[in-house]
Amino acid sequence: MIKAVFLDIDGTLLSHETGTVPESAGTSIEKIRRKGILVFAATGRHLLEICYLPLGDITFDGYVILTGQACLDGRRNYIWEEPLEKEDTRKMIRIFNQREVPVSVIERDRIYLNFINSSVREAQDAISSPVPPVGTYLGCEVYQFIVYARKEKLEELGVNLRNCVITSWNPKAVDVTSRNVGKVKGMRFFMDQFGIRQDEIMAFGDGENDIDMLTFAGTGVAMGNADEEVKRHADYVTDAVSKDGVKKALEHFGLI
Repeated sequence: MIKAVFLDIDGTLLSHETGTVPESAGTSIEKIRRKGILVFAATGRHLLEICYLPLGDITFDGYVILTGQACLDGRRNYIWEEPLEKEDTRKMIRIFNQREVPVSVIERDRIYLNFINSSVREAQDAISSPVPPVGTYLGCEVYQFIVYARKEKLEELGVNLRNCVITSWNPKAVDVTSRNVGKVKGMRFFMDQFGIRQDEIMAFGDGENDIDMLTFAGTGVAMGNADEEVKRHADYVTDAVSKDGVKKALEHFGLI
């Protein structure tokens, strides 16, 4: 029996083809919540970005944000968080200050870049998000970095991030997150909080940073627009986000 559903946002709930959440997805989520099933967002996004996304009237019981670096309750208050280790932060800030490649620094209350180029604009446009402002690192704890380049660029720059995972989300952008976390860690936090078992979870995703979540969940659903590698890790492949994929999967499993 499914007691909780975890949904990625970009490419899963939010279609960047239309810039909206399909009406069928919002309606279906409301239906399963009325049946007592908990619904959580599980995203690489920061709270500052979520606030500006066109998610309509969807109500979540909690949020796993920054690919598992923090969890928020239904009112979007921080209830658990784990910043990057200081050694890795120092290494990445050195790259940030060298300005050879665009780097976005994501702190608890701030997102900013070292400089902006066409790769930044194209990557941000692909996820329907404005380009963050240029800023200066002031010594705060960092939860995530975004490097607007391919993974290989960090190797070329000689960056050895032993405690981090580098995950692509765009041909021109990668996330740098802690190896100690991930969406599954955020899921486990809510499982403990609500007394939910692994086999009582359904998860939806489309990107590389969703693979661990889909593999971990009792039922992992890949969107029809997902990367082929993501589909291989899913229990079920539904239709694309813009073709009512969330609704169709919930219907397939008898939740609506």
